Amino acid sequence: MNYRIIKMLVSFLVIFLFLIGATSDTDDKRNKVLIDIIHQGLERSHFLEVNLDDKFSQKMFSLYMKRLDYSKRFLLKSDFDQLYRFENQLDDQIKQRSYEFFNLSNNIIEQRIGEVEHFYQEILSKPFNFETDETLETDPEKIEYANSSDELKLNWKKYLKYRTLAHLADKIKTQEKAIADNDTSIKIQSFDSLEFASREKVKNTFDNYFRRLKKIEQKDRRSLYLVSFTTTYDPHSVFFPPKDKENFDISMSGQFEGIGATLSEIDGYIKVQRIVPGSASWKQGELEVGDIILKVAQADGEPLDVVDMRLDKAVEFIRGKKGTEVRLTVKKVDASIVVIPIIRDVVILEETYAKSSIINSEKKIGYIKLPKFYADFNKQGSANCTDDMKVEIEKLMDENVEGLILDLRNNGGGSLMDVVKIAGLFIEQGPIVQVKARVGKPIILSDEDSTTMYDAPLIIMVNSHSASASEILAAAMQDYKRAVIIGTSSTFGKGTVQKMINFDHLLPPKLNDIKPLGAMKLTIQKFYRINGGTTQLKGVVPDIVLPDNYKYIEYGEKELDFPMEWTKIEPLEYNTADLNNELKILQKNSKKRIKKSEKFKIADSNAQRLEIQRKNSIRSLNLEKYQKERAKINNEATVYKETMKKPTGLEVFSVPADTFGLATDSAKMDIISAYYENLQKDAYLFEAVSVMQDMIDE
Repeated sequence: MNYRIIKMLVSFLVIFLFLIGATSDTDDKRNKVLIDIIHQGLERSHFLEVNLDDKFSQKMFSLYMKRLDYSKRFLLKSDFDQLYRFENQLDDQIKQRSYEFFNLSNNIIEQRIGEVEHFYQEILSKPFNFETDETLETDPEKIEYANSSDELKLNWKKYLKYRTLAHLADKIKTQEKAIADNDTSIKIQSFDSLEFASREKVKNTFDNYFRRLKKIEQKDRRSLYLVSFTTTYDPHSVFFPPKDKENFDISMSGQFEGIGATLSEIDGYIKVQRIVPGSASWKQGELEVGDIILKVAQADGEPLDVVDMRLDKAVEFIRGKKGTEVRLTVKKVDASIVVIPIIRDVVILEETYAKSSIINSEKKIGYIKLPKFYADFNKQGSANCTDDMKVEIEKLMDENVEGLILDLRNNGGGSLMDVVKIAGLFIEQGPIVQVKARVGKPIILSDEDSTTMYDAPLIIMVNSHSASASEILAAAMQDYKRAVIIGTSSTFGKGTVQKMINFDHLLPPKLNDIKPLGAMKLTIQKFYRINGGTTQLKGVVPDIVLPDNYKYIEYGEKELDFPMEWTKIEPLEYNTADLNNELKILQKNSKKRIKKSEKFKIADSNAQRLEIQRKNSIRSLNLEKYQKERAKINNEATVYKETMKKPTGLEVFSVPADTFGLATDSAKMDIISAYYENLQKDAYLFEAVSVMQDMIDE
């Protein structure tokens, strides 16, 4: 957001505050200014020129209702009908700086929470019958609002029974294993005792849950309402409320440091959004993007259920001192449940940097892993990925490698300018990416250096978690036909640029009485490839596509609410290499290998299984059936996991210059050994190496 627009917004605010008058109380003034400054910021500076009309109102209403009571556990059909009268009025209320709809929704949800609180206590006071053939629908999109309090209570009974069933099945499994192993440390209990303990566990969880719900204030839900307003524009334009006694804004940002993962709260579940390179989770290797955290335990302590727990509360249990262990019970994307032990640690910066290796196959091939596009933003002499990439490429060239594989899998992006510089290492010169705002011509970022550092065969590996800057580099190399892009069905598909606006910085001193207002992350630009298409939504489709868990399901940007569309602008002029005929041969050979590969066969089978499981949202409340279903899922997941762990036969080594003098450092040697052991099991890297061998032979 440039200075001219900021001045415009401040001028507008001063005029507006004069108009609302000095008699307004502080809270009322703050709330009116807040919705107005958000409205003006979106209207004047967002990439999209959006009309605040009935159509927008309908989208915003749908999104807000989804966030207010997504699982339909509180509101009745009559409540929804009462609020539905406002479906076409939210645009008008925003323009009028009115919170009429929000205030009504807040009053209704608070009333229903109070009523439902009595349900769970009564329901959990009696044993459940797990021999009946009841089922529970778990997909909120397929659930209807209850028509009466009695129907809502019945829905809660099924839900609480399901939560109790999950605990009970775990306890039975633990006890059966103890009996089989003659483990006397586990006290053997009767079924009734286990059932009672499971109900008590669920009751304790919901005691805490409703205790947290009752602490939510009107301003917290108002923030949810305003977030619904901003994210109706696009999922990355987000309002951040100021910090309060509940530290509410932490739940919006989802930043957690203890295990090195970025988390978010989605519909009552804590979901892993990103693994920080070099962190404890990254080194441990089992926690993945898309995992849902169900329970948190301190070492071998009793696991704490974090389903329906606010994110800022869960952080207290996930964080911890370096060297301590946290055990996360997570639900994987294939619905299997696993316990992941992680030793908390600080991020080891060296692990986040570009790292080169040598792969000895039929040909000598260089491999560089780039976890993120890091940069020395503060000009303090710290590392930047461009210089490091040059060093790693030089080391590999000194070893006379015949081809280079650049691995951008799970690289979530970073410095845009470094993307341009790194792309320039592989081409003579030319445009790399176009950046466009709502108005004006695109800004073209180009490589101006006519020299090429590396001109031999190049492969870039990507996956569905490769985003933003990674997509720009892969797209540019694909458009130039400079590299073969290998990976899963497509990259993430985030092709937008955001700017953070601190609202307090916009206000003149005389308006200090309404601070703090918070901030807004605003989408202001869009990335476009040099061929004119954007990386937004579609991402980058690899030249050679490999099977993975997300092959048959919507994933990435397109999974979010109201993502910005794929669009096209004028392409640029650029010179391409001649890869067309060669690429057809590479694709044909790769398809043959994939068809024969045990690992890719099971990867495709696992993807189909995941698609079926995602569609089948009905869960049995019969203990025997539940146990069979869970055992089947876990067994299939184990087969997949064990197959993917098998060595591929690749021989991967450190560049000699990197291991000189490390023989006496056992800790670092252990880290290096574990790193290469994982690469040697990597079916995707194995196929990339095979493709590279074909490229060299051409």
